[in-house]
Parts: sequence; structure tokens; C-alpha cells
Amino acid sequence: MEGSVSTQRQAGDVINLALGHPSPELLPLEPIRKAATHRLSTGDRLILQYGLEPGDLGFRHLLGEFLGLQPQRLFVTAGISGALDLICTTLTTPGDTVLVEDPTYFLARKVFADHHLRVVGTPTGENGVLLDELERRIREEKPRLLYLIPSYQNPTGATLSRDARERVLRLCREHGVLLIADEAYHLLGFNGLPAPSFAELGFSDTVITLGSFSKILGPGLRLGWAHAAPELLERFALSGVYDSGGGANPFAAAVVRSVLELGLMPEHLKTLRTTLAARRAVLYEALTAQLGAGFEVRYPEGGYFIWVRSTFPLDLETLTERARSHGVLVMPGSRASVAGAAADCVRLSFSYYDGSALRKGVERIAAALAELR
Repeated sequence: MEGSVSTQRQAGDVINLALGHPSPELLPLEPIRKAATHRLSTGDRLILQYGLEPGDLGFRHLLGEFLGLQPQRLFVTAGISGALDLICTTLTTPGDTVLVEDPTYFLARKVFADHHLRVVGTPTGENGVLLDELERRIREEKPRLLYLIPSYQNPTGATLSRDARERVLRLCREHGVLLIADEAYHLLGFNGLPAPSFAELGFSDTVITLGSFSKILGPGLRLGWAHAAPELLERFALSGVYDSGGGANPFAAAVVRSVLELGLMPEHLKTLRTTLAARRAVLYEALTAQLGAGFEVRYPEGGYFIWVRSTFPLDLETLTERARSHGVLVMPGSRASVAGAAADCVRLSFSYYDGSALRKGVERIAAALAELR
């Protein structure tokens, strides 16, 4: 989930380009209705029962086939947010250090703070985390966890190459660091998949890969997965929350099991990628046309976001406030920065609005910018 004002729906004529949600027309109501009818028609009352801690075995087998992963290494979670909370609860101690990209997903930092972890940033570039700097910080900080978003990163849209991913794995293995790979956007490549998932690259004893149906099917399902070594999954299953309540969201998992059984995901994903790619193109073209010289606009190959940086002195925090008065919301880059940096950047989402609204939003940003020049 993405919280606070920057990600709330706005009443009236306000365009919220900070909103990291799929738009209502991208939520597949009919496939979900068909899947729910299919699952309920089986007469299996156990879908309303407490579930197995790792999740329904049939669902995990189908999920494994869908992802190309071994089902015995999958653990069903309440989305990636729930998985992060579970990891912190079972695998960290207050005061442990977690190393994160800077900038990173701003609400992941809140989860870490809730568990009293020390969050340290490591810089990123156009192609993701800077590897030499990452190695230096691992040696200096000796973190318990390294948290990365390797594919179409939130907020920058950057993607790590296969070679970079392999080096990250080697560093984690060498220094005993547990890598948390948040792959929320991994399946949302507009020109095919990016480099292989960390789950496909091995070293499963030093990496937990997280995925979710929130960005590819529906956030309201509150359904995701963790892929890890069996001994780590066993610690999850023995946690107090799962020991008391059973597996995460078994009814939603049962419905999504039918989505997979009925073969409904491929067509939905195709439509989703096509729509998002078209919106990405509209937002990018509008930004490059309206903002003009003095701004770097990254062109992501997937995901939900475009990252914009000013190349001349301009406080984009001030621009954010001025844009609000023009009826458009953006997320200042500083909100995603551990060090409070990236004040010259903003994150804009193309996931929630159609092309017409995206163009109008950029026109309002340009009008706000004109008042500051």
C-alpha cells in the first residue's frame, strides 16, 4: 500500500500523479467474478477455514507454475507489505541495520522503522544501485538486511542487469547479508521480462524474493508471496501471527487459484502491460514537450513510475506545493530518500489516469513551473 496525502484519491478536479495504484478500469472485475464463481461452485467449505501457514498447497503449485519456481519454496503473504513485516518480526532484532537504495520505496522505510531497525541508504544511478558503493557500505555498515527493488524500481524506474544482480548475490553471500528483493513490478515489463528474478538466480539461503498480486491483479486481494529457503519459510510459519491465525488470506488465495486454473492471467497481464505502456508513452511525451530544457526525464521499460530531475537550481519541494495549487499532486523525490536528498527530483505515476488526464496533469505542472522561473 501507499499511504498519506500523496497517494489518496482526490475529490474534485485534482489529478493525483503521486498515486501508485492501478486505475479502476485496470482492475479485472469480470475475471475475478468468474474465478470466484468457479471456486465457490466446487463446494469446498475449507476455503472459509483457517489455512495452512505457508498457504494452500494447490495454490502454491499453480503459483509455482505461473512463476517458474518450486512451490515448496513459496510462502503466501498478505502482499509485500505483510511480507516485509513478517521478515522484520522473525529475522531481525531492534537495532539491526538494513541497507536500502537511496532513493527507495518510502513506505518500506516506515515498516523498518516500526521494527526499530537502523536504515542506511546506498546511492543509485540510472541502472539501479551503484555496485562499488554498495560493496563499500556493506563492508562499513555490516547490515543484517539489504532491501532492493531490482525491476522498474519505485521511485526511479531503474532496472538492474543480470550481471549486476549476480554481483549483488555474491556480495550478500560473501558478507552474510540477507537480500530482500522486492519484485512488485517484475512482471510489468513492456518489452518482455527484465533480467531473471533473483529467485531464479540461486543462492536461496541468502535471498528472499517478494512478489504480489497488488500491482498485477488487485491490491484489495492483499495477496503476495515470498520465495526463500525452506529453513527461512519454517521460521515464518512458526511466527506468532501465523501460528495463531493460520495462512494469509486463504479465501483470496482460493479465488486467485481459480484465476490461475482457468488460465485468466495471461490475457489480463497482456492488457495491463499494453495499457500501462501506452500511458507511459503519453506521460513521457507530455513531460519532454512541456517541461523543456533543464529537466531529465527517465523513460522506464516497465512498472508504474517516471522519475524527473531538474538540472538547474530549483527546489522541487516548492514546485510540489505550487503544483498542488494548480490542481495536480506529485511526489517529491526527497520523500523517497533516506538522506533527505533528491530534492531536485519528483516521481510521477502513469498507472491511475488515462492519456487525457496525464496530459492535463503535465500542463498544470508546467503552469506551476512557469510561476517559479
